[in-house]
Amino acid sequence: MRRIRQTLGQLRSRWGWKRAGVLLLVAGAWLLLLVNIGLAAATSAERFDDVASVTPHTVGLIFGAGLVNGKPSPALAERVQGGVALYRAGKVKHLLMSGDNSASDYDEVTAMRDYAISLGVPAAAITRDYAGLSTYETCFRAREIFGVADAVVVTQDYHLPRAVYTCRSLEIDAVGLAIPDWQHHPERSATRYTASQQISYTLREWLATGKAFAQLHITRPAPTFLGRFEGLGEKP
Repeated sequence: MRRIRQTLGQLRSRWGWKRAGVLLLVAGAWLLLLVNIGLAAATSAERFDDVASVTPHTVGLIFGAGLVNGKPSPALAERVQGGVALYRAGKVKHLLMSGDNSASDYDEVTAMRDYAISLGVPAAAITRDYAGLSTYETCFRAREIFGVADAVVVTQDYHLPRAVYTCRSLEIDAVGLAIPDWQHHPERSATRYTASQQISYTLREWLATGKAFAQLHITRPAPTFLGRFEGLGEKP
């Protein structure tokens, strides 16, 4: 009888832990959902579908999105094109290219700059941030290293709420230009997203938004690389 009672007690204890774990997972998922919905709602007035609707700002801030054989990936090329369109329309005076150059053979920002120059933007109107390793670090460094006070952030629609919210929370007067993707004017996009990519990007963005919210309101970590103030405009 004692052994039976012990076994039943162990089962209840195990079920209790499992139930607690399930409840924590459900609560976490609901919290993540609320954060994502909240960020989208909080930035809705600052996100624009087309260049003509964007209010003029000083800087166009373009986030990296990968290279293919040393050239901008299709998604990154569309971001650069969006930034160039802003510059041509007089909506921004300068383009800040932010991306990953953590390895000697991988230089997102120079590929971005070269592509923008090929589209007619003068080199003097472009600054490269070689250490924009994440959305958070890009916005942090834009303010602290390059002195950006106001900007139009340029990225795909699925990423735009987090990008705008992050920059605004880091004291940049930011609005956003939505680059088409699978959920936002897909007919305008040259990038083709597979079903698995759509699911992967959506889930990753939900998790990244939760992480960004914690970084902005709880931990406030310093970027991987900070350094001295540089300002906009590259030295010859």
